[in-house]
Formats: sequence, C-alpha cells, structure tokens
Amino acid sequence: MAYKRPVTKENPYKICFVCLGNICRSPTAEGVFQNLVNERGFGSYFYIDSAGTSAFHIGEKANSKSRKVALENGVELKSRARRFERSDLDEFDLILAMDSENFQNINDLDPKNSHSHKIKKMRDFDPSPGDGDVPDPYYGGLDGFQNVYDVVYRSCENLLDELEEKIKS
Repeated sequence: MAYKRPVTKENPYKICFVCLGNICRSPTAEGVFQNLVNERGFGSYFYIDSAGTSAFHIGEKANSKSRKVALENGVELKSRARRFERSDLDEFDLILAMDSENFQNINDLDPKNSHSHKIKKMRDFDPSPGDGDVPDPYYGGLDGFQNVYDVVYRSCENLLDELEEKIKS
C-alpha cells in the first residue's frame, strides 16, 4: 500500500468502507475497524467512515441483524447510512469496496483513474479471500451476518497490521 504522507494524530489516516446500501457490510467494517483501532490505542490516528454507492437507505441505522451480530461480538455499530460521493475520492486515503460491483461503482466516479491507487477491495486484506467479495447478507439469516462479521474482522485485522507499521515508523 502506498502512502503519501506520515500518519499522525494531527494528520489521521482516513478510511472509508463502501457497500451498496451502507446498512450491512460497510457499517460492520467501520465498527470492527474502529474497535480494533481503539483496542490497540490508535484511535486518534484514524478517521473511519462508511458509505453506500446507492441512496436506498440514507440516514438509516445499520441493519438490525448486523447490529445484533456485531454487539454479540463486542462491537457497537453507531453510523447512519450515507451515499458515497465523488468528493470522497479526494477526502479519503483508502477506500475499501465490499465487492466487485461496488468497486466498479466507485471507479466509475473516477474516469481519469487519478484515485485508483487508493481504491481497493476489503478482501484484498483477507488471508482467505475466497472469490474476493464480502457476501451481501441482506436477504439471509443471522448465519450470513455472522459470516460477514468474520470475513470483515479478519480483513480489518490484517489491514490494521499493515497500517500499524506506518504509524510506528
């Protein structure tokens, strides 16, 4: 991962997790990553957000099943759904799409590919990436939401391990 600048408390690293509606996968990733960052004492070194490429759920809390599974794992999901905007491409240091469709939706906002270096897929950081997509649990039962939590947790842990090296240097 390329870094343009040092990560400090005054100049935090900005990450945005992105899925379709911003009520299942991306708020789970935001909450998990925030929790991991806080556990390691790096809270002030990061600005963490999530968004959706659609406007279906703007202003809504995370899906009740996502909140339930996260809470059972010690993570509270506090965010409200918002839409990913073109200006987010400039704002964030790293933009993590939950799947191929949202990866493409984000890249479509960047026709000159000037931000492609910071647009990645969440499972690029998963030691067991499967097909490379975080599955959408929206229409399934709690098992699907637990699976998403597990995938996101593994990926966030590895991501933070990489970023921790940058903070310590």
